[in-house]
Amino acid sequence: MAARALTVAAFLLVLVALVTPAEYARLTPGAFVRVPIEGVLGVVLILVVPARARRYAAGTAGAVLGVVFVLKVLDIGFDAVLVRPFDLVLDWPLLRPAVEFVGESAGPAGAIAAVIVTIVLAAGVVALMSLSALRLGGVAVRHDRAAARAAAVLGVVWVVCAVLGAQLVDGVPVASRSAAVLAYDHARQVRESLNDREEFAKAAAVDRFRNTPDDKLLTGLRGKDVVLAFVESYGRSAVESPQYAPQVGAVLDQGSERLRKAGFGARSGWLTSSTAGGGSWLAHATLLSGLWVDNQQRYRTLVNSDRLTLNGAFHRADARTVALMPAITRAWPEGKFFGYDKVYDDRNLGYRGPRFSFATMPDQYTLSTLQRTELAAKDRAPVMAETALVSSHAPWASIPRLVPWDQVGDGSVFTGMGKGYDAPWPAGGRIRTEYRKSIEYTLNTLVSYLETYGNDRTVLVFLGDHQPAPLITGAGASRDVPITIVAKDKAVLDRISGWNWQDGLRPGKDTPVWPMSAFRDRFLTAFGG
Repeated sequence: MAARALTVAAFLLVLVALVTPAEYARLTPGAFVRVPIEGVLGVVLILVVPARARRYAAGTAGAVLGVVFVLKVLDIGFDAVLVRPFDLVLDWPLLRPAVEFVGESAGPAGAIAAVIVTIVLAAGVVALMSLSALRLGGVAVRHDRAAARAAAVLGVVWVVCAVLGAQLVDGVPVASRSAAVLAYDHARQVRESLNDREEFAKAAAVDRFRNTPDDKLLTGLRGKDVVLAFVESYGRSAVESPQYAPQVGAVLDQGSERLRKAGFGARSGWLTSSTAGGGSWLAHATLLSGLWVDNQQRYRTLVNSDRLTLNGAFHRADARTVALMPAITRAWPEGKFFGYDKVYDDRNLGYRGPRFSFATMPDQYTLSTLQRTELAAKDRAPVMAETALVSSHAPWASIPRLVPWDQVGDGSVFTGMGKGYDAPWPAGGRIRTEYRKSIEYTLNTLVSYLETYGNDRTVLVFLGDHQPAPLITGAGASRDVPITIVAKDKAVLDRISGWNWQDGLRPGKDTPVWPMSAFRDRFLTAFGG
């Protein structure tokens, strides 16, 4: 009885490894009711190879299947968060920020435990799959005639289902070859990824603004204070999805009216981000460099080049360039590439309040510090400030409240609001509600900041870095993010009248969509001499 149970368990383990879809949205019970051609061919292989080689063949095939299954799990995880499969060449550097995110959310001990458990599970899967294949191979050899008949019948069933295109789940054929396809796709991806560095370096070398004289750069913004704010996880779904649009849309429309009364005008459009679900720094680099930066290898190639960024262009146009990056908690050598005169991060922003889950400080504090340290002085050079606003970062477990700006101080006013980095994640559907509230908070903070501190010199450009994970957007969401330019000086907005962007803070459904990599050139062209 125990032996039979082990055989059934081995069969189920191998079957699951073979037929599990690599896409998160297709993980439904019906997706497992399939005939895997790899299993049929595996039985045939065991029956035809010489007896001496059978154990070696079965054990090796099982180990390979174990590796493929681990890759499937990685693909599922990446698809669930970043809406793409795992890249065997380029994605290993992303494991570090993933561990850091776990550490920020669950504490250092939780991060260490997660790493250990992951390694043990991966090794265990490969070992168990090899043992399972050995057991099933032994059963097939002992019952060779029955195994041969079963393989023949299942082979015919597979061919018939393949010809008919039979599906129990949309996009998941009953005639499964998903393990073989996954292995082939990853092999092809490895080849393409190995060639990507050279192709990207060639693209980076072509820069139409590299030799533009300094006095011709950004002439339309001379004397202005330009704030470029990336809003974490602020995607098109927040503006248009029925579960978020009524509330977020109301904040945008009310914000447009509030800013109009304060003398500001605004134009809004859409950009397609180079990433989704995470990897904010890739989106930042894409917008600032005018290049499509969608993996860590491209990012490293970029920051070791002499590419002109938007920050660098402002620096050459005699503006003081600063960055306020509250999520950066250690040395950031890449900051030198972007050409900042000063970088403020978690270590020198002077925050004395509580953490809000992943967010080291509220967005209001970040903007208040920008105003106090860089913009409050009267006799100074124009400032170009880039900031990443992180109150809307996953897991949306702790959201601040706006306080009067003159009370922000060192952030101790927020004591009692933050739940710390180990705040429990919102349960069930509540996580979507908390996501929406976090976006509302950041948008209201930006509007309030302009009402309080904005003047004729102020130009605010704010945009989403990427869409949140499919858990928030649902399956099939685009990679589009909203972008808005706000200014009191009408001449600033007149410069972009040809962009056909929507008036106000909310872009329309038919507003043009650009690749995020197109923004740098269009911006430098619109505001150049």
